Formats: sequence, C-alpha cells, structure tokens
Amino acid sequence: MNTRAAIVVSLCRHESTMKRTYIVAVAMCFLLSAGYAQSGPPPAPANAEQQGGVPVSYASVSQLNGMLGQLESTSKSAQGDLAKLRIEKWKTDSAMKKQALENVESIQRNLQSALPEIIGQLRAAPEDVPASFKLYRNLDALYDVLGSVVESTGAFGSRDDLQSLSNDLNSFETTRKQLADRIENLSSSKEAEIVRLRTELKTAQAAIPAAPPKKVIVDDTEPPKKPAPKKKSTAKPKTTKPPAQAQPQPPQSNPQ
Repeated sequence: MNTRAAIVVSLCRHESTMKRTYIVAVAMCFLLSAGYAQSGPPPAPANAEQQGGVPVSYASVSQLNGMLGQLESTSKSAQGDLAKLRIEKWKTDSAMKKQALENVESIQRNLQSALPEIIGQLRAAPEDVPASFKLYRNLDALYDVLGSVVESTGAFGSRDDLQSLSNDLNSFETTRKQLADRIENLSSSKEAEIVRLRTELKTAQAAIPAAPPKKVIVDDTEPPKKPAPKKKSTAKPKTTKPPAQAQPQPPQSNPQ
C-alpha cells in the first residue's frame, strides 16, 4: 500500500467515529454565532483572549499552547530521527525499501509544511472546533504512516533507530488523545452555551409586550353634496351723461 492510500485508509477508518462530533460541532458553532448576534457577547473575563469577538478563557488557551508546544517538539524530533535512517542498507528487497522511502518523504513533507500551517490556524482560533478536528485528522494520518515506518525499522533497521522512532510515535499518540478529549469538551461546552442562549432568547421574547391590533374604521356613509358655488355676475359700470350746457340767449334790444 502506497503512502497516499495509507493516509486515505487511515482517514476513512476514523471518519466514522469522529463524523458525528464534527457535524454537531459545526452546527453548534453556527447556532452559537446566531445566538451572539441576537443577544450580544458577554463581557470578557480577566485573562481572556478573543476569538472572533468571543472571549476565550486563559485555562483553555494555556492547555492548547502546552499541547501544541509538545507537538512541535515531537515533530522536530521525528524529522531528525527519520533523517538518520539508512533505508538503503536494510536487508530487504527493493520494493520494501522504495515503500519505506516514500513513507518517510511523505511524513517529512507533512511535518515541514501541512502540520505547521494547521497549528498556526488553531493558535489564531484556540477554540475553533473545525480547526481542532483538522489537526486531529492530520495526526491520525501521521500516526498510521509513521507506525508503518516504525514496524519496518523494527524488522530491518537498527535497534537505536527503532527506539527513537517508537518514542516519536508514542508522543504523537499522546497528543492525539489529548486533542480528542479537548474536542469533546469543547463540543459539550458549546452545546451548553447554545442551550443557555436559547433560554435567554425565549425569555427576552416573552418579556416583549405584544402590540395591540390596530383598529381600522371604514366609513361607508356618503357625505352630503355641497351646492355648487354661484357664479358672481359682473355688473357693467353705469355711464353718466355729462350735464347739458345752457345755451346763451340772444341779447334783448331796448325799445326806444
């Protein structure tokens, strides 16, 4: 089985056990965001960091940092131990050596690229359940492939190489179990928070007084018609004739 197939088989094997947790956790994150949009986030306690506006307790951040620090230390140790392997000197056929070399190269790429990126994402969002589950799946795949290398080293390699890689494998397994417990606790905590927010939302909605229905009065009586206004007649101005002038009388002659 090649490296890619081994990783796919590993993911499928554990997908069924973690699928329900993942789906519930994503749904809870969505509902929790909706709840905070309704009621607003609570005031941040002392010694708390912020994750998307939601306070994260110091204890939670401290637990995660310890776990990630141990994981980074194990990754560094494993890279050094894998680099010391002399697979070309193993007393086995070429197909087995080729498979072991491919597995080692795959693990090295993961430890140098994929794993640091996932760790950075989780440090930025300490209580993000999808990011936590992403790290869990990556550790799960690493454990399976590294386990295959350890098994081959035990059969064809030196005892010192076997001991070093076995220690790395056990350390990865310890971190994986701790991460699984953390995901379960985060899911339970967020579920309890959702129940609380739903209760508060129902209480707030019940406290809002219902607005009385508006009365609409329909008046179907036809108002009396007003008489049409009378047109004002415009009277023509009277023309006054000028007074007649007295005609002069002829002078009377005196009789002699």
